[in-house]
Amino acid sequence: MSESIDVVVVYALPDRQELVALRLPAGSTGGQAVRASGLLQKYPDIDLEHNKLGVFGKLVGIDAPLRTGDRIEIYRPLIADPKEIRRQRAAAGKAMKRGGDSARPD
Repeated sequence: MSESIDVVVVYALPDRQELVALRLPAGSTGGQAVRASGLLQKYPDIDLEHNKLGVFGKLVGIDAPLRTGDRIEIYRPLIADPKEIRRQRAAAGKAMKRGGDSARPD
């Protein structure tokens, strides 16, 4: 009898997440798990050439070997640069500390 591993493949969308539990042969990779999950067919926007994969929040390649209990995460591209968002929030916070530029009565 060949060994197998139990893993979960996860794809998070803005309004929900898909979780697919799988039993795969030992030595399977992240890419193989994603292909076996059926998520590529369900969500054609997933492209393993462009979407990154992670295991418990740590980036891994599609050829990374998996262990039983791993949670393979399919990451979507960012729609905004987190550094730029932080800069905008910081600038807005400074304006609020000054009392707001346009809200001050004369």
